[in-house]
Formats: sequence, C-alpha cells, structure tokens
Amino acid sequence: MNIKIERINHMIMEEVSKILMLEVKDENINFVTVTDCDTSNDLSYCKIYVTVLEQEKKDEILKALNNASSFIRGELAKRIEIRHIPELKFLYDESISYGEHIDSIIDKIKGE
Repeated sequence: MNIKIERINHMIMEEVSKILMLEVKDENINFVTVTDCDTSNDLSYCKIYVTVLEQEKKDEILKALNNASSFIRGELAKRIEIRHIPELKFLYDESISYGEHIDSIIDKIKGE
C-alpha cells in the first residue's frame, strides 16, 4: 500500500470517529469504535471496520451505520480535502473476537 492511501486511511478513520461521536444523532450508533480503514487505490470505495460495545445489537448498529453513510460521506467532504470522497461501507471487525479466541486457546494449552 502506498503512503498516500495510508495517509488518506488515517484521515478518514480520525474524521469518521469524530463524526460518529459528535454529529450523528442516532441512538443506535452509541459506543462504536472505528478500528481500521481500507480505501481502494482509485479512491472509489472505503471499507471502515468498527467494533461495538453491545454485541447483541451488532447487526442493528451496522445497518444504522450503513444507512447513515451518505451523511457521513457528506461530512467527510467538508473536512478532508481530496478530489473524490469514496463510498463508505461499514463492516464489523472480527479481529478482536478472533484474538480473544486465540488467547483462550493459549491459556487452555498453558493450563494442561
């Protein structure tokens, strides 16, 4: 990945976090953490990986985030100076739960 895309990913991650914290009024989007961002090389698409505090509401929150993506994209256009703001797609970040699973396996092996 080139440096320009990495910089854009970092800017998008920061600004989306601020927008979710301060601008979005939807109650379902409380306690959402942006963990990663992956923008395509042509800046047409951006996958934003998030985690949520309430696991049982994960699907509902992802649906609300994807419904608010046009609003978030508009806010990004005001804050980030790039020629084209990519389309946003919010996805749940499975890496944290996968890491916890690996930790439990390691603890189980140590216990034996």
